[in-house]
Amino acid sequence: MFDEMTGRIAGRFSRVEPRRRVEKLLLGLVSELPRKNCWTIAEHVGDATPDGLQHLLARAVWDADAVRDDLRDYVCDRLGGEDAVLVVDETGDLKKGTHTVGVQRQYTGTAGRIENSQVAVYLTYATTAGHAFIDRALYLPKSWTSDRDRCAAAGISEDVQFATKPSLATTMITRALDAGVDAPWVTGDEVYGAEPRLRGALEDRGVGYVLAIGCDRRVATGAGTLRPDELATRLPKHVWQRQSAGTGAKGHRFYDWALIDIDPDAETPGHRWLLIRRNRRTKELAFYRCYAPTPVALPVLVRVAGTRWRVEESFQTSKGLTGLDQHQARRWVSWHRWTVLAMLAHAFLTVIASTERARGAAPIGRISVTCNEVQHLFATIVITPINDIAHRLRFSAWRRQHQYRARQAHYQQQSTREP
Repeated sequence: MFDEMTGRIAGRFSRVEPRRRVEKLLLGLVSELPRKNCWTIAEHVGDATPDGLQHLLARAVWDADAVRDDLRDYVCDRLGGEDAVLVVDETGDLKKGTHTVGVQRQYTGTAGRIENSQVAVYLTYATTAGHAFIDRALYLPKSWTSDRDRCAAAGISEDVQFATKPSLATTMITRALDAGVDAPWVTGDEVYGAEPRLRGALEDRGVGYVLAIGCDRRVATGAGTLRPDELATRLPKHVWQRQSAGTGAKGHRFYDWALIDIDPDAETPGHRWLLIRRNRRTKELAFYRCYAPTPVALPVLVRVAGTRWRVEESFQTSKGLTGLDQHQARRWVSWHRWTVLAMLAHAFLTVIASTERARGAAPIGRISVTCNEVQHLFATIVITPINDIAHRLRFSAWRRQHQYRARQAHYQQQSTREP
């Protein structure tokens, strides 16, 4: 299955050297290395130095967007289903310094506060068989796009302009649908539910959506334009229905749900609702704008809303298992190449786990195979680590030599600045 996956992207490399290096990098990404970067992976796969892997990410001739398309086809072919949902969300990676592409002090949900970080928007393809990333876009703040010299230093083309996160999401969703991805639904959090242009683009294509909105976002109803939380207080008891938003580690996620027709004067055809979720214990409310070209039942909308949590699982497993956030890439091209290969490695683990589950139910007393278990088995059974003592000592010598040169360069640079 690993050979089948790498065979899909082999044609994107005109020379055998980068093709072999990308296989090594993928093997390193699915290994159990505690930290994954070009240094650790090079030592793990037996390279004398990380120069080859660094060349692959920075200077070798290959198209990361073409590999992204192969990744998308791979995920849809192996996990595809009629219940597919496209899930969009962003994640932040904490970074130091100011030279790494896209980095500035900004809010990131990873830390839950404003930190020096890099933020990217990801698109996940989710079905009952599994879920995996199929696209990503790096968010460039205005502090970057307004400074073309800074962009040029990071390898960013002049064609790249400022785009909001919902705009990046719209571009990725449109690209996936234009490529033939069969996904009748899109879901996302409040950042995307508040963007009318994203909703309009989906309605124009007849694609349904369940997008979260804040309690202060007004919606038009037959009784007037009101806040969602005001509408929730007016609902009688009998309209609330107990439904499961999906299964979690501790069982079904049961909530109370209510549905209200909205936008009665909408010019475009279709059906629009306000979906309200109420926590059965705390009574906390959450709100979703919903659209479908044809009438659908409440359980369908609840299922789509619950699918949004899949992207959080994808972030957790891809960062924890395949090093999505562990790159040391400072430039535009290197970031896109590392992320697409980390996404491909994560999709590989997901596909194997899905294939095992499809063969039949897990034996009594065991859970189904997970991505974590697949990685462990693959790393201990398939991958043969380089345990040669001479290789380890040679790499240790190179590492210390490189660190010595870096330290000397820093001291020399400092001496030129200080009086």
